[in-house]
Amino acid sequence: MVSVIAAYVVLGILLGAVAHLPVSASVTAGVGIGAWLLVFLVRERLNDR
Repeated sequence: MVSVIAAYVVLGILLGAVAHLPVSASVTAGVGIGAWLLVFLVRERLNDR
């Protein structure tokens, strides 16, 4: 239950920060995070073999 509350707090902080940023900055950050997650996924898949 504590982890759910912590997740809501972190999500609220992140969404509050995104609301004050320009759209281009939010999209750029989102694309960067998505690319990082994709690289992480590929590296994990390759290490399993």
